[in-house]
Amino acid sequence: MSDPATAQPVTVYWRPGCGFCAGLLRGLEKTGLAHERVNIWEDDAAAAHVRSVANGNETVPTVTVGDTSMVNPSVDQVMATVAEQHPEHLPEGWTPPEPGRMARTVNKLLGG
Repeated sequence: MSDPATAQPVTVYWRPGCGFCAGLLRGLEKTGLAHERVNIWEDDAAAAHVRSVANGNETVPTVTVGDTSMVNPSVDQVMATVAEQHPEHLPEGWTPPEPGRMARTVNKLLGG
């Protein structure tokens, strides 16, 4: 893993051949979010970190934003966490996506 003093607040733990990793990484590239990528097959400390937050499993992608770790998150979940914890690292001009029709309906039903 990299030097904490120069590291990005967003670290994506991944491994080769993981389709979920590829999808998340493509999505993060589209947002323009700066992040560090760590291959858990090449970094024993990274694999240990993933096991520590994924119930002993090496489930990837696992993403750490500051002190928050997420196992197999969506791009929207990563971006929302960055917006909450490190808004200064959001790409310029990024705005959260509007909720879809189903989300608006559920929110309305729940009194939101």
